[in-house]
Amino acid sequence: DVSLDDLKNIIDSYLKTLPKNSIKQVAFFGGTFTGISMNLQKEYLEVVKKYIDNNDVEGVRISTRPECIDDEILTQLKKYGVKTIELGIQSLDDKVLRATGRNYTYDIVKKSCDLIKSYGFELGIQLMIGLPKSDFKSDLQSAIKSLDLNPDIARIYPTLVIKGTELEFMYKKNLYQSLSIEEAVDRTVPIYSLLELKNINVIRVGLQPAEDLTADGVIISGPFHPAFRDLVENKIYFNFLSKIFDKDKKLDIEVNEKNVSKIVGQKAINKKTFYPNFKILINNDLSLDELIINSKKYTRKEILEGEFNEKISDFI
Repeated sequence: DVSLDDLKNIIDSYLKTLPKNSIKQVAFFGGTFTGISMNLQKEYLEVVKKYIDNNDVEGVRISTRPECIDDEILTQLKKYGVKTIELGIQSLDDKVLRATGRNYTYDIVKKSCDLIKSYGFELGIQLMIGLPKSDFKSDLQSAIKSLDLNPDIARIYPTLVIKGTELEFMYKKNLYQSLSIEEAVDRTVPIYSLLELKNINVIRVGLQPAEDLTADGVIISGPFHPAFRDLVENKIYFNFLSKIFDKDKKLDIEVNEKNVSKIVGQKAINKKTFYPNFKILINNDLSLDELIINSKKYTRKEILEGEFNEKISDFI
């Protein structure tokens, strides 16, 4: 547990190193903040409130669970400068929620999200792919259902088997099979595409490679990759380029220089796959949402729609 003094020291040390004019928030993540007592929540928030009042910190963001939200909690969070509430909803398939020991249903999630929005908080959701009893279809349907929650931001995490968890026990008893990286990327692509198309800001894809995660023996199994989002982006563009290549047998590409890495792919995989019929030209008159292939202009929206529609027809 973090003591009040620890909290103050952590904030002070970060304020010394972060740029003066940057927007700073204090985040209570990695647990169920609203699951602790109202009094302890208040004590933590009072420490941060002093920094907010001094304009050193802009606000607070927290992560919690859907069943730990009510009017009393939200009233207190609002009073102490909380701006963003992220709910670890994981899945919206009741079968998957039961299999993972989550004691709530879709109805509870919806009620909590509506309440959070009614108080004017920014709402974040955290979706997990590859949970026990889930499959490609249920993960995709969870993402589609999540649109009804009206989230502002989202995170997508592939499920990892972490040492000392119930999932490790299930994995070792052959009751759970983790996804490969390729499977995790394939499942994530249409979900990521859908959320972006619906103007939901996907702020993270894949777990951050923090020290406590990357230490030896912590991850027992599962699709961990330090640049998982890049793999998802690469796959979107690889699929798109493949369709055009199958038709035209060549790829003459014009792209803004900031998008070259997406088009070329990790370790230049796209370039190598289509070589020697792959040419790339920098054209900074194009926006980051545009590219030209074989003299035809495409938008990112068209690319994402194609990716999502193709997957949804296969699985829904």
